[in-house]
Amino acid sequence: MNKKKIVLGASIGNCVHVAGVSHFLDLAEREGYGVVYLGPAVSIDSLFEQIKKYKPDIIGISYRLTPENVDLLLKQIDSRRKELSYCPMWCFGGTKPVTQIAQKYEMFAFISDGTDDINDSIRFLRGDKLQGGSESYGKNFRERVNQNYPYPVLRHHFGLPSMEDTINGVEKISEAKVLDIISLGTDQNAQQYFFNQNNMRKEYDGAGGVPIRTKEDLKCLKQATQKGNYPLIRCYSGTEEVFKYAEMLVDTIDNAWTAIPLCWYNELDGRGTRTIENSIVEAQQLIKWHADRDIPVEINEPHHWGLRDAHDVMSVAMAYISAYNAKKLGVKDYIAQYMFNTPSGLTFSMDFAKILAMIEMVESLKGDNFRIYRQTRAGLPLFNPDLDVAKGQLAATTFMQMAIKPHIIHVVAYCEADHAASAEDVIASCRIVKGVIRHTLSDMFSIEKDSEIVKRKEELISEAKVLINFIENRFVNYEDPLANPEVLAESIKRGYIDAVHIVKNSKFRGNLTTKFVDGKCVAYDKETGELLDESTRLKRLLEIENSLLNKIS
Repeated sequence: MNKKKIVLGASIGNCVHVAGVSHFLDLAEREGYGVVYLGPAVSIDSLFEQIKKYKPDIIGISYRLTPENVDLLLKQIDSRRKELSYCPMWCFGGTKPVTQIAQKYEMFAFISDGTDDINDSIRFLRGDKLQGGSESYGKNFRERVNQNYPYPVLRHHFGLPSMEDTINGVEKISEAKVLDIISLGTDQNAQQYFFNQNNMRKEYDGAGGVPIRTKEDLKCLKQATQKGNYPLIRCYSGTEEVFKYAEMLVDTIDNAWTAIPLCWYNELDGRGTRTIENSIVEAQQLIKWHADRDIPVEINEPHHWGLRDAHDVMSVAMAYISAYNAKKLGVKDYIAQYMFNTPSGLTFSMDFAKILAMIEMVESLKGDNFRIYRQTRAGLPLFNPDLDVAKGQLAATTFMQMAIKPHIIHVVAYCEADHAASAEDVIASCRIVKGVIRHTLSDMFSIEKDSEIVKRKEELISEAKVLINFIENRFVNYEDPLANPEVLAESIKRGYIDAVHIVKNSKFRGNLTTKFVDGKCVAYDKETGELLDESTRLKRLLEIENSLLNKIS
């Protein structure tokens, strides 16, 4: 049996500040080390007595007082290291001015001034070379997540209206070592007309993101990530020529994963000209295309319904249907995105109940060949245009997100309600999120056990199953209805799957109206004010259908 490695930690000299040492030892213990905590104001003599007693593999010392005083202490330690019969690894923590003194001593394998990322401490404890290039951080999505968990990796959207500014921004973000995945935002012209650029409208260049016009543009952005912590890079799927677009992203930026909506980016939302029937077929084919190449897939579907004021049941049902389709199409690594604060009228507790319901439904599909990664994010409607208020909102929603132990946090810049994020805004937002993670990672708070949250979660799961079973029974003559594009399209057209913001016409015949009651988004009858459970809502839709059929006949 392998002997457990030991980390010994102490604040030396007359320094009584031990929070940093204690936190480092907590990380070490979580990484499987045995830990020895000597406490504050440990003399050099006492330090070496304990080193000889425990023979630790790593010695972590800290000093947070006057820089001039630490120099004498470190000289003593450096001189006395020869007393030891073996060569342990030494690391040091302190304020910036103090660590500048420590950097003069070659004995330290790792120095932390408190502004570095917690991941650097974890990587040091795992024996990774801190200057080891992309391999040290993880060359792909799976490596990145597995090397960090339970610390979530961070993803952030970034794309400015200028190629030059975007490249420079990617370099700044990479060098800051605060972000693991840069989610490239391209302008709508690129998403829709990259392969038909004669159709681009010049006045829309740079609207919504970076104006990618050549494959070389993408390669330059990938190259800009090759520094700092070597963040992965990914990009949203195109809205036209989707297979050529996907292949281009794999070839140019080694797309970390793909994000594909099942039912959107078409006539429903105006982000493309495809019919819903064709887009669902293409979405499924595109999901399978990536699955066949073992590329992780995110189906960024459920929040699209919540953003358009669908009731909570709809988001829960669509979370399950999305994951079901991914599994059916052969995806092995599925990224389930959970957008908090959507729609914006939800209270934190009822929003959390909805997220828990989604997780339970989605993870009922989990298996050896279908791995599920939880990705959380804040909803855009949450943020206030007042930037100071928005910073507080970002911290608050991150606290809630950490309660579900995410693998990925999709950071939304606090400034989004005021302006598109610059590189500096991205870095600042990531640092806010990291500050929250640092104080919640080891906390075992159990918000999910609150009785009202449990009650709402169970209610949503039950109601979502009503909708799912209804679709399966209504289209019982179709093979595998939940993964059948014709069934999904027809369910949207008939309003079984519906959102308030879908423009209703002869093709899309739903009549969903919603309102907020006790912090929940629920369906109701606009004329009578009656709240509608899912059975009643669907029954009334059938009555309208039958009435129309009778008129026609």
